[in-house]
Amino acid sequence: MSIPFGWYGVSYSSELEIGDVRDLHYFGRDLVLFRNEEGEAGLLDAYCPHLGAHLGKGGKVEGDSIRCPFHAWQFRPDGYCSKIPYAKAFPPRAKREPLTQAYPVVESSGVIWTWYHPDNVEPLFEVIDYPEFTDPAWAKPTRREWRFASNPQEIAENGVDVAHFAYVHAMDAVPEGETSYDGVKRRSIARGHRTVPVDGEMKQMPYSVETVQNGAGQKYTKLKGLVDLSLLVIATPIEGDDVELRFCFTHPAVESGSMQEMAVKMAIEHTCGQQGVEGDIPIWESKIHLAQPYLCDGDGPILRFRKYFEQFYAATAEKSALVEAAE
Repeated sequence: MSIPFGWYGVSYSSELEIGDVRDLHYFGRDLVLFRNEEGEAGLLDAYCPHLGAHLGKGGKVEGDSIRCPFHAWQFRPDGYCSKIPYAKAFPPRAKREPLTQAYPVVESSGVIWTWYHPDNVEPLFEVIDYPEFTDPAWAKPTRREWRFASNPQEIAENGVDVAHFAYVHAMDAVPEGETSYDGVKRRSIARGHRTVPVDGEMKQMPYSVETVQNGAGQKYTKLKGLVDLSLLVIATPIEGDDVELRFCFTHPAVESGSMQEMAVKMAIEHTCGQQGVEGDIPIWESKIHLAQPYLCDGDGPILRFRKYFEQFYAATAEKSALVEAAE
């Protein structure tokens, strides 16, 4: 599949200190991520526009810029060349415009989000901030990470496919689901029951999964059951069918060593394990995308979801705009 446009997480903010330089590969592109001495994160195409050296392999931060390891040309996070140490006259083009592709970056919820569009169109909507992920009154986030053959659409579609919760995730029955759409935002909730061990007995507990999808790459989930968890689901495409999936959990702070802490840990492992996302991953890896699936009344609004998601593919969005203009 082609890569949809949107905001994607490329790193956690805490993983990028001042002066750090990292070479990355997302969206089918080689990239370089750095944090300059002013604390600003920048994401650029990896190859220096001068003579093609990889900025992420030997490049260093100097002041507000990253310095190329080959001829020491320097580039700011906005893609402008800030210094050519041996040039007697600064090239006019370098004064006029960026020399390398710079990707818009926003730091929010403890994540470095970057905007990707195959045609390098500027951001069409904003990142949503979830302050609990950086709130000192909440627990330090717990993080998990996977890489597998899939794409953001398949992962996001999971949220409206309510029938699979019973058969993949061991909920006692197919949960009741509701979904609403507002431009680039999709909100859904699935409610059901799950039998879990409580104080040595198996008890049926109410369970709900509330989700806010903001474009193709930013998804927030509120899990309510034996404990309450906030979860960022960060699905970032490496290639068209190769994805990196990060789960970032937080919750109201609990006392260390308490029963509450044990319950939180169990809930996180349950969400990540075979009755959670690790139950989905083998299916995502081996399934195909059927453009015209056979569906029944208990499947949830899958076709409505796909209509929503179409807007994040550049070719589909352009075609829709042409149709609207013709009408």
